[in-house]
Amino acid sequence: MDDAIQVLTTTDNRPLAVTMAQDLVGSRLAACVQISGPVTSVYRWQGRMETAEEWTCTIKTVRRLYPAVESRIRQLHSYEEPEIVVLDLIAGSPTYLAWLREQVTVADE
Repeated sequence: MDDAIQVLTTTDNRPLAVTMAQDLVGSRLAACVQISGPVTSVYRWQGRMETAEEWTCTIKTVRRLYPAVESRIRQLHSYEEPEIVVLDLIAGSPTYLAWLREQVTVADE
């Protein structure tokens, strides 16, 4: 399954976002990780409304690698329950998507 996807996660500090990005790209689980932020998140956690400054990681990968990507995020993450969501890339530049797939192909080798 070489369908291109984006995996989103957030973290409460930029150094951890950079560490996750470098780990995922370095291990070829992701072709690219973009770090955005800080953003302000307002959410409910354990019955209370919380507000936090966070950084968003947008991880470009393929569907077959998602289980390994999720596992690695959970290993590295500081949150008890990190946000990990997947967005299907239903269309895109064919040359960009070919590049993305090429960057992660050795993850299976």
